[in-house]
Amino acid sequence: MPTPILVEACVDSIESALAAARGGAHRLELCANLIEGGTTPSAGTLAVCRARLDIPIFVLIRPRGGDFLYSAAELAVMLEDIQRAKQAGAQGVVTGVLRADGEIDVDRTGELIAAARPLHVTFHRAFDVCRDASRALETLVALRVERVLSSGQAATAPEGAETIAGLVRQAAGRIGVLPGGGVTPENAAALVRATGVTEVHLTGAGVHQSGMTFRAPTVSLGNVAPSNAYDWNETEAEQIGRVVATLRGV
Repeated sequence: MPTPILVEACVDSIESALAAARGGAHRLELCANLIEGGTTPSAGTLAVCRARLDIPIFVLIRPRGGDFLYSAAELAVMLEDIQRAKQAGAQGVVTGVLRADGEIDVDRTGELIAAARPLHVTFHRAFDVCRDASRALETLVALRVERVLSSGQAATAPEGAETIAGLVRQAAGRIGVLPGGGVTPENAAALVRATGVTEVHLTGAGVHQSGMTFRAPTVSLGNVAPSNAYDWNETEAEQIGRVVATLRGV
């Protein structure tokens, strides 16, 4: 009998998590804010998922959208989030840090891995914006990461299938290669056959319509999404200072 293919569902809400489990997902990557590629989920979301589900939950450890070049303060947040995920009963974490030159930040990623043990560690799609996929894979093997999530450095995993297949051959069982990005019910089987992977990662998401019968006609909540993966919205001290100064004495 062929080895069953493990399906990991990437979810950013409790309802999505419950739906993924009903659909037969074998594992969850739990995050928040998928519109920015995912960030660390709330403690409440993780706690309720753990209480209601009996499949493994891997928690995304990513403090913001945008790139994967983090400050010391952001790294401190990531380390704290890992500890809280462990305490809440997560079975794994999904994380990673890059250097400004597009290489994996071995020291900082190693620090996150050490904090996560004995949990499993997946290096996330920061891999897809690394300078050199082959060299990055060897770095992750040396760091003893269990798997890498990748679209093959392409827009989608099906488009990057050839590269993913090459990574599987290079890995030679030393690290798992988990294809993700644009995986659908229509292309998943062909992707597995083309690459030789044993796991796939997808959101399986569709548009959910609100049940609100009243809809405010003139209000839109939230900021405009950044235009690319190397930009993100961040509060600026100068802008806050200007408002504080303007309101002084009002």
